Amino acid sequence: MAITIPSPPSSVSGGREIHGDRARWARWYERELGWATAGTEPVRLLTGLRFDVLQVPAAVGHAVLRRVDRTGPVALSGARMNLLVAAGSAEELPGLLDWLEWGGITLSLTAFGAGGRITAPAPPGRAAGRPGAAVWLRPPGLRHEEGSGLPALTGLGSRGGSAPDLVRLVDSVATECHRARLMRARTGRSTGGSTAQPLAFS
Repeated sequence: MAITIPSPPSSVSGGREIHGDRARWARWYERELGWATAGTEPVRLLTGLRFDVLQVPAAVGHAVLRRVDRTGPVALSGARMNLLVAAGSAEELPGLLDWLEWGGITLSLTAFGAGGRITAPAPPGRAAGRPGAAVWLRPPGLRHEEGSGLPALTGLGSRGGSAPDLVRLVDSVATECHRARLMRARTGRSTGGSTAQPLAFS
């Protein structure tokens, strides 16, 4: 969901102030995290450079967060949730799903890799703007902090412990997507504001 705040009708400077806030957001992401951005209305984070994104319906994402303690940064954007993972994960995802025996099953899951972009939430500690604007649920750590905090594929199998692990995260995401699909089929209702869709990549 785009972060868009209309300018007050009686104030031209209000629109400039909003634009200035978004420009500061972009500079914060670039300076503090080293993440590439595009635009200011809204600010977009470019995927495939420092991170990729797994995007799922919000209801599915909340179920995953209850199952997995360490996920890496997570943002809510309207009815969708973005889970940030290591760069290159989108390319690895089809093979990983096959290995986990989820291949060929329709999942409400979209992967954003090279060339993709998502709406940037307000930086941690700053007001998000209007209701429904993108917000961090699990904010990213600063780039000088130890480790990337991004789930990565380090081999087909869990790394153990509580470290973010792409295999564990993808398996949980696929499980919750499938569970939501079965519930929709059983009740005839949609879950998380989204209908089932095939796995997609950007």
